[in-house]
Amino acid sequence: MSEPTGFPSQVHIYGPVPSRRLGYSLGVDILPYKTCTLDCVYCQLGPTPETTDRAGCFFEEQEILSQIQDAVTPSRGRIDYITFSGSGEPTLNTGLGSLIRKIKAMTDIPVAVLTNSTLLTREEVRQALMEADLVVPSLDAATQDVFERVNRPHPSLEVKDIIQSLIRFRKEYQGRLWLEVMLVAGINDSPEHIRELKEAAAAIHPDRVQLNTVVRPPAEGFAQAMTQERMEEIREIFGPEAEIIADFSDDPRLSGLEAVGAAIVDLVKRRPVTLTDLANSLGLHRNEAIKHLDLLRKDDKIRVVFHKGRKYYEPPGE
Repeated sequence: MSEPTGFPSQVHIYGPVPSRRLGYSLGVDILPYKTCTLDCVYCQLGPTPETTDRAGCFFEEQEILSQIQDAVTPSRGRIDYITFSGSGEPTLNTGLGSLIRKIKAMTDIPVAVLTNSTLLTREEVRQALMEADLVVPSLDAATQDVFERVNRPHPSLEVKDIIQSLIRFRKEYQGRLWLEVMLVAGINDSPEHIRELKEAAAAIHPDRVQLNTVVRPPAEGFAQAMTQERMEEIREIFGPEAEIIADFSDDPRLSGLEAVGAAIVDLVKRRPVTLTDLANSLGLHRNEAIKHLDLLRKDDKIRVVFHKGRKYYEPPGE
């Protein structure tokens, strides 16, 4: 079968960016911006304009593979994982399985997939993930009402089906499985719901349970982080397989919207930077970086200049 033609070109990789979980991770984005089955209240990329459960092939496979091939050359530096994540739910791309296979034929660098788990109910999606070295599915809710509050899913999705598909996938899949649970204060953190989440995780039987909370600026202002003390309590409830991956800072000024903005301003003070420079330096997805840059420009904290056809960001003029 010939490759599809007529797809738009874009930059599909970002990083490598430092990750607490994955070391230096080369991100791979295979979706148009915010193509997702969920509209999570905590999403760092902002709201999903319209949720979808319709899978498709969105970009040229060779375009994606060529960018990865260029990035994994030894001269480009250390890469510990090639990670499918980015602008939405990667399993919505019907070419995911083929991409994983071809990447693994290209390099020995392990392949990871971060997924919101919603499409694991589909046999073709589970099969697409089989050759990944690491799959990190998320499960933020164990009941439908909490699922709808925290993840705001496409109407076709039922959390009970997703949990059953995770249990099935764990039995079929031979690689490493790390289950991520994003906790949002006052939404999915009640003692009763934590017990239900623990029971679901125990049935899934992942290699690790990774507890996270809202660190970067969320889609909704009411999505608030848990305290470190409460996260520790929940980790104890989940048991020895659980770990906290949220990056709690001793200095509250170093988290949230202000911290990212301050880091960008500090970076552009040193030298003019491109969007790619900035995203790579700060470990941000390009779309997340654009969101912060737009806010800083509106506040006159940075400005845009053009040099030889390229866009740079620098401090505002005197």
